[in-house]
Amino acid sequence: MSEILDQIDTKLLRELQKDATLSQRELADRVGLSQNACWRRLKALNDTGVLKGSTARIAREKLGLNLVVFVMLRTRHHSTEWLHAFRSHVLTIPEVVDFHRIGGDYDYQLKVVTQDMASFDEVYQRLISKVELDSVTSYFAMEAIAEGRPLPI
Repeated sequence: MSEILDQIDTKLLRELQKDATLSQRELADRVGLSQNACWRRLKALNDTGVLKGSTARIAREKLGLNLVVFVMLRTRHHSTEWLHAFRSHVLTIPEVVDFHRIGGDYDYQLKVVTQDMASFDEVYQRLISKVELDSVTSYFAMEAIAEGRPLPI
């Protein structure tokens, strides 16, 4: 693992990945610490940037967000100006929930979550409206076998 994490820090992170709603008392009990020691370790993990806040995992299907699309993008442009404009533009599209620069046949991969095909087409039109892209290929998820899995720590 990392040089900054010991076994107790790793236990804390594992427990938080399972359930970030645990009270500090419950978390301290699970890892064998006092509440004060637990608080100090959590503060240190926040201060060093290991913990980046906490969020709620939401069942997207319950909100009608039934379509997951992986969008693969290729570009001919690699200037600093184009990259800045492209990244800024993509980050304005809330349906893009993951955004990666990748190696291989494509340059970028986006994970888009939306209601249906018509909604995805709107996202696609917004995506291609501001920046020139060489190719856009979309893969539609048929089934989510595992999403949002904990990090292997």
